[in-house]
Amino acid sequence: MTAVGQAARPVVADRISSTQEALSVARELAASFAAGAAERDRDRRLPFEEIDRLSASGLLALTVPARFGGLDVAPSVLAEVVSILAAADPSIAQIPHSHFVYLNLVRLAAPEQLAERIFADVLAGGRIANAQSERGGKTIADISTRLTPVDGDGTRFSLDGEKFYCTGSPYAHTLAVLAKLDAAVGDFAPGEYVAFIPADSAGVEIVDDWDAVGQRTTGSGTVRFTGVGVRADDLVARAAATAAPTAYGAYAQLLHVAIDTGIARGALNAAAEFVRTKARPWFEAGVERAVDDPLVVQRFGELDVDVATAEAMLAAAGRAVDEAVAAGTRPELAAEASIAVARAKAVADRVSTPVASALFEVSGTRAAAAGSGLDRFWRDARTHTLHDPVRWKYQHIGRRLLRGEDPPLHGVI
Repeated sequence: MTAVGQAARPVVADRISSTQEALSVARELAASFAAGAAERDRDRRLPFEEIDRLSASGLLALTVPARFGGLDVAPSVLAEVVSILAAADPSIAQIPHSHFVYLNLVRLAAPEQLAERIFADVLAGGRIANAQSERGGKTIADISTRLTPVDGDGTRFSLDGEKFYCTGSPYAHTLAVLAKLDAAVGDFAPGEYVAFIPADSAGVEIVDDWDAVGQRTTGSGTVRFTGVGVRADDLVARAAATAAPTAYGAYAQLLHVAIDTGIARGALNAAAEFVRTKARPWFEAGVERAVDDPLVVQRFGELDVDVATAEAMLAAAGRAVDEAVAAGTRPELAAEASIAVARAKAVADRVSTPVASALFEVSGTRAAAAGSGLDRFWRDARTHTLHDPVRWKYQHIGRRLLRGEDPPLHGVI
């Protein structure tokens, strides 16, 4: 367990001018990230250099609204970018997830002054990471981190608490911290707020203690806050986005689906390359090459259909989220977006881990050698699919189909 000793380095970011350029840049970066992904995973080497390159590319500014100088791409485009990156290195794709989710919160709910500051930082190469979840509560909805007024007029607060699953925190310039205010003060009612604070603020300790079986380099460990100073204009009421039909939850979940789907495609591509270049045919097949074994060919065909199905569901969900986001706060569109994403999540969950496991089935014993690095896809899929229980996706889908019930507005569907 180590503390991260320095703030994230500043970068200078390019400006991406079109959707086509964004996808092209994502593919170029993915190809370069894939080259060292197995080694980074094996050694648990945090990808500081790669994340700097991701920032410098301009991809992290894709969703900045046009009125603040950004390209303002549709959610479906961002999901495609994330899926491309996940096929190469699922950890790198995971790191900016909360960056984009909290940019969406800023877009939906932040005061103008804070929005101007955050979006300008991101256009210049700044990165945001979450400090949202905690360990020790009865459920993940239990938040013990507190905002305490420093004065009587609600202009200054002290932030205290400890967070975990803080994905991207070692690489962040800004932390988005979920905290509770227990009593009204000034213009602030009791409730949950997100504080946007510099990652190198006094009283912030970022600890590199993430040790999961998969997604080993996401930096999803502990962040502690001890008397951290927070200004009133650093705060955004979370309910403004989550308690209204804004598609905030569907947006966030769409990016999770993109990661799972990208992992599945990456695993299948890696399996195909291994069979083409390293695998031997089974002697009973009577062929010279593994790629000519009819049973191997059949299995690859089946796996490709599974992955393509997940990709089609991701695309359909992306279109639904696009429509809901463009419409603003139309309850029927927000509900349909959440259900479409839930369907896609259910399919991606059924595909990503089995395909990453079947990689070994079609590649043979050589693929199980420790040096192959192919196990990372299964470990990453198994770890990431635990984010939100898919059994509850089926519940919300079934309730809407049978009883006409819209999914709840809590920000995670």
